[in-house]
Order: sequence, then C-alpha cells, then structure tokens
Amino acid sequence: MNNIVAIFKKQLKDTLRNKTVLIQFVLFPIMTLIMNNAIKIQEMPENFFVILFAAMYIGMAPLTSIASIISEEKEKNTLRVLIMSNVKPHEYLLGIGSYVWFACMLGGLAICTVGGYDLKTSIAFMGIIAIGVLTSLLIGAIIGIWSKTQMMATSITVPVMMIFSFVPMLSLFNSTIEKVARVIYSEQISRMLNQINSLQLNVENIGVIGLNILIAAILFIIIFKKCKLS
Repeated sequence: MNNIVAIFKKQLKDTLRNKTVLIQFVLFPIMTLIMNNAIKIQEMPENFFVILFAAMYIGMAPLTSIASIISEEKEKNTLRVLIMSNVKPHEYLLGIGSYVWFACMLGGLAICTVGGYDLKTSIAFMGIIAIGVLTSLLIGAIIGIWSKTQMMATSITVPVMMIFSFVPMLSLFNSTIEKVARVIYSEQISRMLNQINSLQLNVENIGVIGLNILIAAILFIIIFKKCKLS
C-alpha cells in the first residue's frame, strides 16, 4: 500500500509539470461549461452538451492518459528504476490506475455539476462515469504496456480513442452508425446518460458494458504476461 500511495503522489507531481497529460483532465469540463452556457438552440435536449462531452471524455481522457504515462516511463527507463527499487508491477499499475481514475472522476464531477442535477441523479451520473472510466483505463493500460515508446503508444491510441469517444456522438446523427455502435461500451454509457433523469438499466446496457470489460481484462492479462513491465 505504501508503494501504491508513493506512485500516486509521484504521478500527481509529474502531471502538474506535464501539460500534455494535465490538459486531458480539464479540456472537456471546460468545453462543457462554455458550450452548455453559450449555446441555446430551440428544441435542443436538456443538458445536451453535458451528456455529449461526458461520453467523449470517458472514451478519451483515461485511455490516452494512462497509455501516455506508462509508455513514457517505459521509454525513459523510469519504470525500470521503480521496479529495481522493489516496486512490484501490480503496485505500479494500481498506483497509476488509481491516480488516473481519481483525476478523471474529478473531471466527471465538474461535468456533472454543470448539468445541475439533483443528488440522486448526480450519484447515478457519477456511477456511470466511474464504470466508463474503469473500462477505458484497462484499454489504455493495454496500449501502454504493449508500446515500446511513447510515439508508438500515441500512434495506437489516437485511432482507438477516436472510435470510443466520437462514435457515440456520430450515432446521434446516423442510424447506421447507431446500430453498429451499440456493441461499444462508450455508446451504452452515452445512452444511459441520455436517460439519466429516469434511468432504467436493461440487459443490453449491462451485457455490452460487462462484455467490453471482460474482453479488456482478458487482453490486459495476456498483454501483461507477454510484454511485462520493464
């Protein structure tokens, strides 16, 4: 636990110096605040931008952040030094993962606050955000562990991130994309957020998100065993 807390604190200090990672956590909350207050269109659904940017935030921020952090520390041999200093790989991953999850949840809370939801709805909103962030963390960690350099991680992360973050938005305007997107966890997250005021979970929501998490967890274990952390 001491090692995990130390990794958490280390990453907090690193992020304050690393503007590339820091912007991932603040960009969408700021965009949500601006767009939600600046754009008012007749017949536009309530909190349209809150829900839109929340789904995009889930598919982008945790995935790109953790992939960037792990690949950068592998490339610069920081990770090798940590492991040689008696930090076990699972302690490192828990430390980094908990940090990114916590930072993303703060961003999610900011987006939720812009929506002005009541307490019960806010708890449901944050619960959905938490599940989505966890799934994205697993996918991002897979990319980070697989990649030998930060450039390699970026080249893989960009197309993957675009699928998970932009497909839910595109599905709002294209029925064909909507049919295909329903198998993606971020699309189900978006659908749940759109029903947040009268949320009723169904088999499709739970099944798709659960299957996405299961696939990501299996791939994570396979990649971790194959590539290790060094």
